[in-house]
Order: sequence, then structure tokens, then C-alpha cells
Amino acid sequence: MSIADKIFVDTCRQIIDEGVWDTDLPVRPRWLDGTPAHTVKKFCIVNRYDLSKEFPIITLRRTAFKSAIDEILWIWQKKSNNVKDLNSHIWDSWADESGSIGKAYGYQLGVKHTYPEGEFDQVDRVLYDLKHNPSSRRIMTNIYNFQDLHEMHLYPCAYSVTFNVTGNKLNAILNQRSQDTLTANNWNVVQYAVLVHMFAQVSGLEVGELVHVISDAHIYDRHVPIVEKILTNPQFNAPKFWINPEIKNFYDFTVNDFKLEGYEFTPLEDKIEVAV
Repeated sequence: MSIADKIFVDTCRQIIDEGVWDTDLPVRPRWLDGTPAHTVKKFCIVNRYDLSKEFPIITLRRTAFKSAIDEILWIWQKKSNNVKDLNSHIWDSWADESGSIGKAYGYQLGVKHTYPEGEFDQVDRVLYDLKHNPSSRRIMTNIYNFQDLHEMHLYPCAYSVTFNVTGNKLNAILNQRSQDTLTANNWNVVQYAVLVHMFAQVSGLEVGELVHVISDAHIYDRHVPIVEKILTNPQFNAPKFWINPEIKNFYDFTVNDFKLEGYEFTPLEDKIEVAV
């Protein structure tokens, strides 16, 4: 059993067994047939992953490792808000005719500001401080920019990361306002685990903990039977994570610089409908 599997099972059981349904409330999300997409939710779930022990990818079902990395590079490295720069189609529902998702995600990370040390966007400021001010308690990003929310086609879900260097280890806290647990939980964990590995390597640090804070962790009504089935699947040991040790510049990473060795999982039999 991988640690990620155990955490995923515990998270889903908390939501289903202890959560609160919103069936008596008006909700924004809809299924493709127009039916309101209701959820059962648990408030404020906090999960901790020690990246120095194993890579946190679940084996209960497959997490699309390469696609997850492609998206995190799209946001943090390309700083793009256009789906034409992304290889998957997960953002198509929120894109306009030009492919833009508005002033969201990568756009916010790429906005530059002037500091005493020079001009930086949020990503470059983190990279600078990890190398020059590792003891700082101010190394963080935030893309939930209230003045631009009206120009975002979707408000950011995973919106803030706080980085903290303890000894020679890089730790991070990922704050997420809302999460569709079936489709996005391990996807987000894998993405930000990889991000911590990238930042640590180019900064001469070792990886430490990834702490994932989810304000509204929910499972959609039509997903509950699928989740219950997944939780009964066999569990395997965590695969070995490989990151190209030759890469020393964050902007040189590509999806091909990451591999999983020995990734076993149970194929997903059910088609997952996504609420929008």
C-alpha cells in the first residue's frame, strides 16, 4: 500500500461518512444534461505527504502522470492562460473562442512587480528567494487576485503555495479553496509534489513535506458509487520517482524529465462525468 492510497481512502471516507450534502441548496455546477450537480462535502481536510519517503501517487486507480505534469508546467513555467499551449483538453470548457481562460492561473503567476532586488513575477521571486533568502518566511505565491476575478473564466481552485526551507529541506503548503475529490485530489497532489521536486533541485535543496489544505473537499452525487468502488480496489506499493538530475534551471524542465518506475494501478472501468 502506498501512503497516498491510505490518505486518499481516509479522505474519501471522511467526506462520505461524515460529510454534509448540499441537496437543499442552489448550486452553480451542472451536469451536461443540465441537472444540478450536488455534492457531499467535508470542511477543511489537511493531508501531509513526506516526499522524502515516497512519491505520492495513488495506485487504486491511474493518475495521468504526464498530463498532470504538462498542466503544472503550463501554469508555472509557461505562465499561460491559453489552452492552445496545453496538450490535454481539461480546460476546454472554460476557454473562449481564442483559447483563453481569462486572467487566471498562469496569467497571474506571470505578472511582474518591481522589488529592491529587481523585477520579478511570482515564480521568479520564489526561485530567487530559495537561493538567496532560504530562511525567509515570505516565500509564497497567490493567484486569487480579487481585482481580476471578474476577468477569470474560472476562479482559481488551488490558489496559494507557501514554501518553507527547514534545514536543507524544501517544504510546501498548497491551499485549495475547493476540490472535486474524485477527479482532482491525487492529480493536484502529484502536480505539486513534482513542483516541489523541481524547485528543490534547482535550488540545491532536498524535498521535505507537501501539506495539502482543502477548504471544501467534496464528492459529486454521481461520483459517490464510483468512489465506493475504487476504494475496494487492490493497492500496490508506490512507484519510484525519477527526475532528470542534469536540469539545473527551472525553465529547462520538460515532461520527459520525469518518470515513474514500477507504477502499478487498477484500471478505471467507469466513465467519469465532469460537472461544469
